[in-house]
Amino acid sequence: MFAAARSLLLVVPMVAFAIGGGLYEPSERLASDNNSGSEPALSSLPGLPAWAREKLPDFSGYQDTTEKKAAFFSFLYPRIVLANSRILIERDYLDSLTQKDTLSKQEHTWLAAQSKRLRVDEEPGSPEQFALLKKRLDVIPPSLIMAQAANESAWGTSRFARRGNNLFGQWCFSKGCGLVPLSRVEGASHEVAAFPTPYHSVRAYIQNLNRHNSYQVLRDTRQDDRNANEQLSGLSLARGLISYSERGEEYVDEIRSMIRYNNLPYYDTEFRSILSDLSPSHLKSLISASAEQALLPGQSTGSAAEG
Repeated sequence: MFAAARSLLLVVPMVAFAIGGGLYEPSERLASDNNSGSEPALSSLPGLPAWAREKLPDFSGYQDTTEKKAAFFSFLYPRIVLANSRILIERDYLDSLTQKDTLSKQEHTWLAAQSKRLRVDEEPGSPEQFALLKKRLDVIPPSLIMAQAANESAWGTSRFARRGNNLFGQWCFSKGCGLVPLSRVEGASHEVAAFPTPYHSVRAYIQNLNRHNSYQVLRDTRQDDRNANEQLSGLSLARGLISYSERGEEYVDEIRSMIRYNNLPYYDTEFRSILSDLSPSHLKSLISASAEQALLPGQSTGSAAEG
């Protein structure tokens, strides 16, 4: 279904990386804890569209590297737009609460749930709580997500991707929560998390970067760029991934190389374009798109809900 159609939709970015990216070996380690990344209840967030519940396609069947990459990125990109757009609706709601003199019980409950999810330990309703929540309730540029997903999942073909929809090597720590790594050292108890869908893996990955102490530099960089009215960039935020792998700076350099070689800044530009309108009505049309193709680059976003 997706092979020919999606590949044709992504001819432009594919030109720059016809032969690259396949040289990278995925890391199966990520020192983090696992969570589904599910959002606290918010009436303005409709349920996930049916396509977001699809399992990972079989990318191992591609003989042509360029075609496999096109299929992988075109499967992943709509799910990134979906996850980030839902975050922006939550962020807009958070902004609306800062304008209120008093908050309802329901609003306090939502704030408490977000604070727990994003590990914000500040006085409820305080300026400090709102400021830290806003810093952590934010998007991750598509280029960074796509490069790490390709790296960590071997372009969607790793055991953890195929059997657990896990594109980022996220760990979990309760027995049976995922897949036991074949190379796990004796005495270790971690597993590699299993997710119901790749979308949930994307959402949990974003949550991990937004709340874990190891990625404070990434969040600081994102906020500095916002404060300076700079466009969010995967190349810029990659500097905050030094703790993502035990390889440190070498891993950061590899992710940046993948972003450049695979022309992934193209998707950051497309993402900014599709979100040039941040009105609630437009964001809701994106997260309600009945077909994932409506969120691909070059598609009309005005009628996303119609697919």
